[in-house]
Amino acid sequence: MVVAIDKLERFFRRAGAIDVDKSDLGRYEAFVNRKLHDLLIRGEATAKANGRDIVQRIDLPVTKGLQECLHHFEALAAEVPVRPALEEIVARPPLDLAYDVELEAWLPELAGGLSVAIARSFRIVDPEVKNPSTEHWERTFQLFDLLL
Repeated sequence: MVVAIDKLERFFRRAGAIDVDKSDLGRYEAFVNRKLHDLLIRGEATAKANGRDIVQRIDLPVTKGLQECLHHFEALAAEVPVRPALEEIVARPPLDLAYDVELEAWLPELAGGLSVAIARSFRIVDPEVKNPSTEHWERTFQLFDLLL
């Protein structure tokens, strides 16, 4: 996991010009899984509303901003290969409906898009931040909870 920590630290420096440390990565992992779960719950509701018994990728409410972060993640992942680390940390919470195979395979990419979004959000919360404090994390979580 040390290699994964190093790659995630490099990823955050590239994505948001911030430094995270090992203690931040626990908060980060909890954030990613909480937001993935929120998106999956909304996707499940969409699938049910459309009379399907499987949640597909198209069911998730991916906004324009998150889509842009997904594109940025693809470019960054070519420089800093973090996908294996994301595959390791991404939880797949049980839903009432099953996951589509494509959706399941896409979850680490979605986590990558959320990762870019949170990395960039720290600079919005505090333009001078270099190493986010607990307060920065909490404010950023509140922002995401409001919007996603």
